[in-house]
Amino acid sequence: MRRNEASEQLPESRLIKPSLGVLGRKWALSIVTDIGFRKIDRFSTLIKSNGSLTPRVLSRRLRELEEGGILFRKESKVNPRTVQWALTAKGTDILPFLMQLTVFSARWETGYVFKGRVPTLKDGFNE
Repeated sequence: MRRNEASEQLPESRLIKPSLGVLGRKWALSIVTDIGFRKIDRFSTLIKSNGSLTPRVLSRRLRELEEGGILFRKESKVNPRTVQWALTAKGTDILPFLMQLTVFSARWETGYVFKGRVPTLKDGFNE
C-alpha cells in the first residue's frame, strides 16, 4: 500500500498534524507550560527556568508561538520598556492537555520529575 492510499484510508491520522504545528517544536511545550502554569512571563525568567534553552532558540520559539496564535506579546510603553508574554485563548485551550502530560509524567517518570525521590502527599500524590 502506498503512502497516499494509507492516508486516504485513515483521514483521522491527519487531524493531529495541523494541531501540533509549532507546539511540536523543541522547547515549545515547556515554554507554554511555564507561561500558562508557572506564570513566568519574561524572557530572562524563561531562560533561567529552562537550563539548556538558549536565548536564540527561546526568541525563535516565542516568535513562532506568537505567529501561531498561542502567545501574545505585551510591551510596556514606559521606561524601562519591558516585554511580557501571555497565552491567547488558543494557548489557554492547550492547558488541559499539558496538565494530562504532567500527571502522566508524575506517575510514570517519578525519578525524573521528582529528582530521585518518591512523590508524597505533600506533592499531591498518594500510592
